[in-house]
Amino acid sequence: MAQTLAMVGTRKGMWIGRSDEERESWTWDGPHFDMTEVYSVLVDTRGDQPRLLAGASSSWVGPQVSYSDDLGRTWQAGPDGGIRFPEDAGASVERIWQLQPGIEDDVVWAGTEPGAIFRSEDRGHTFSLVRGLWEHPHRKEWGAGYGGQAFHTLLPHPSEAGSLTAAISTGGVYQTADGGESWAPRNQGIKAEFFPGERQYPEYGQCVHKVARHPARPERLYAQNHGGVYRSDDEGGSWTSIADGLPSEFGFPIVVDPRDPDTVSVFPLSGADGRYPPEGHARVWRSRDAGETWAALGEGGLPDGFYVGVMRDAMSADDHEQPGLYFGGRNGSVWASFDDGATWRELVRDLPDVMVVRAAVV
Repeated sequence: MAQTLAMVGTRKGMWIGRSDEERESWTWDGPHFDMTEVYSVLVDTRGDQPRLLAGASSSWVGPQVSYSDDLGRTWQAGPDGGIRFPEDAGASVERIWQLQPGIEDDVVWAGTEPGAIFRSEDRGHTFSLVRGLWEHPHRKEWGAGYGGQAFHTLLPHPSEAGSLTAAISTGGVYQTADGGESWAPRNQGIKAEFFPGERQYPEYGQCVHKVARHPARPERLYAQNHGGVYRSDDEGGSWTSIADGLPSEFGFPIVVDPRDPDTVSVFPLSGADGRYPPEGHARVWRSRDAGETWAALGEGGLPDGFYVGVMRDAMSADDHEQPGLYFGGRNGSVWASFDDGATWRELVRDLPDVMVVRAAVV
């Protein structure tokens, strides 16, 4: 019987939840990487055996990518933690915000703070800087969001090896078609509400919080912005607002259902000044028609009096035939629904501040 595995990264380590196909009963172990910030995790199911990866930042040894080939029982890291800027770059990695498998065998992408992308060709053992983006003329003008400057979204094209879409706070969406040699901004139609007047729709400089897409329709992208929720049907060439019907345009995560590219979920927050759900009601909002209409999920068990946020990578879906949808709050609770949002269960509570949640069948 297949095992369901959930990785939960927090501000003070990482926990692993284990269940079976039914996902009724869970056991948890941790903390792994105790007292480190774990902002990125990956369940890489390619190859003969799954590999777990975690991007942890320690105040003592700095950031490092660690990996496990025995489902989290033992861990190892590459030389110098696997991910470092070359000396001539004049920078140091502060956090690892994203780990994403490429479509080529053994390729793993990493997004960091300060804003840079790294590529591994040995499944996360060693990484090299993608210089085409680091040396891009826009880089010196990218700012830092409230949580820092980070390439938090990396979306390899599912069938074109040289194509990668990335997003940074604050800088916007960028895309390469040649493996990272050259990059172009892809932000037309995305509003930067913090700029005055005519500058609110710039070529770049938007504070994009998260971008998602479905492999069956790679030309379609969804974005949760600092203020705004958007869809693109031409791989970021232009964007259209799909925020009508939501209680707020502000939020962090956006998740596409792994079985249906028209089904997308967000977790709205009341705004930049009140980063908790409207009226304190924890609710996932879902659209089944690519953002044309929205409905709230959560009457079947999600709490009220929930005055905490859900971060950009703290909501995700697993890959079961009936996908589970998970989210973690900054109060250390992790919730999930395994029946299409009809009912919700608290899987674990009282963890540190949750930054990332990933689940998969292994």
